[in-house]
Amino acid sequence: MIMIFISFGSMIDADPYSNPAAQGPAPPPPFGVSGKEFPPGSTSCPNCSPQNITCPSQCPSFKPSDPMAKACSIDCNSPTCRQPNCNGKGSGCGDPRFVGGDGIVFYFHGKTNQQFALVSDQNLQINARFIGHRPEGRKRDNTWIQALGLVFHDEHHQSHTFTLASSTKVAQWDDNVDRLHFTYDDKSLIIGEGHLSNWDAPDGSGLFVERTAKVNSITVTLPNLVEISASVVPITREDDRIHNYQIPLSQDCFAHLEVQFRFFRMSESVEGVLGQTYRPDFQNPVKRGVAMPIMGGERNYMTSSLTSVDCNNCIFSLSDQYDSLVSKPLPLEEVTNTVKCSSVNDAGRGVVCRR
Repeated sequence: MIMIFISFGSMIDADPYSNPAAQGPAPPPPFGVSGKEFPPGSTSCPNCSPQNITCPSQCPSFKPSDPMAKACSIDCNSPTCRQPNCNGKGSGCGDPRFVGGDGIVFYFHGKTNQQFALVSDQNLQINARFIGHRPEGRKRDNTWIQALGLVFHDEHHQSHTFTLASSTKVAQWDDNVDRLHFTYDDKSLIIGEGHLSNWDAPDGSGLFVERTAKVNSITVTLPNLVEISASVVPITREDDRIHNYQIPLSQDCFAHLEVQFRFFRMSESVEGVLGQTYRPDFQNPVKRGVAMPIMGGERNYMTSSLTSVDCNNCIFSLSDQYDSLVSKPLPLEEVTNTVKCSSVNDAGRGVVCRR
């Protein structure tokens, strides 16, 4: 299956391809890597014929130098983009509408200015901070995800934290202004603007962050654990009209995150608003066939901060306890460069073009 992927962006701050320095002056923006040539992307596919599959001509490279070009990608379940697919498994968008690991759609409203554990496992915690607004005459706030906080162990069982957040109080939305903010181990982190601009944790923890557009879209990767796609978006006047949010858009457009998680490893005891839906024994309690199926459990998953692991149902383990814990892993996606020839209905793998 082939899809088209166009990634929007501008010049990058550094050459992510490790090419020798180009002769002469640097090309002008927006294409800081224009003119470079890269070999066609290809991947091993032992169950297919031919065994080596090369990316199609309309998207020959995994990381095109032109940020407006189509990009080839290996997909392990079904065709997806590097930016969040709000209808795909593991996504959380809008007034948070989630698609669970079981494929069931649900809403989790949480509470304004509170944090909740989306995922809590022995070696990974993902929390979300909610912002919100209560329209006149309503009994609850409309809420959105404003920030994510990760707590994780490296290979030496040392814990680290990473946060990404959208700006608060954005009175005037501008597509060309970056609204993403980052911290790593409680210190502010700057990741230069630009398509494919990236940052690799210098302490060897494995955390890798890459922009997938000039501003406001990133992918966060913890190898063999999780990949997170996140974008900052505003509440538009059309959103406000359709949902009757009654937001004073001239004062604040409620910039928030749209996210999608792709998990590579979880234990069978994984917890969290979203994490629980990946357990094979989970019986989803939300009502089917209603306009807004609600997932409860706010008290079970509320944390005291964006990087705390203290919710009632949290199971993240401290580093000195990690070695002694054993839990059966769930059969999730494998991290591999090998693709399988089969249909989408058979959870087939394939090479796709990303829009």
